[in-house]
Amino acid sequence: MSPDASLRVAPLPLERYHGYYIEDLAVGMSAFFGKTVSDADLVLFAGVSGDTNPMHINNEFASGTRFGGRIVHGMLTASFISTVIGTRLPGPGCIYLTQSLRFKAPVRVGETVQVRATIREINIERRRTTIDTVCTVGETVVLDGEALIMVPSRVQAVAAQ
Repeated sequence: MSPDASLRVAPLPLERYHGYYIEDLAVGMSAFFGKTVSDADLVLFAGVSGDTNPMHINNEFASGTRFGGRIVHGMLTASFISTVIGTRLPGPGCIYLTQSLRFKAPVRVGETVQVRATIREINIERRRTTIDTVCTVGETVVLDGEALIMVPSRVQAVAAQ
């Protein structure tokens, strides 16, 4: 036995990372995610996205606007929808096709965004699901919309093996 043989680990089946298949979904299924937005989240998002609008990163500038202070990037809030869809419902293996967004109210640093994704329609033949998406802070809807998602089929996964 080579010295490295004891360090080898058998590969895990990729199936364990998979989310729901289209055949597993039902209208009305929901998934949730919550995130308290920190100042670091804002700064990191500005750096990654390149969106350095002073509304998000400059207290002095933002204090003089109608918002009276900095607000979280709308697309940072929207990215939490991707968290729910990509990790919970339908989960790993799904692919975004479209997402509509309606920004309703600002989010501020220190607030907790709650995201709910609820399946509204399922098209098994096309392997598509329409998901209603809502982000709230407390009782206030800050963002809503809908997503169209391509979801893998168990039938096709079994046929491919």
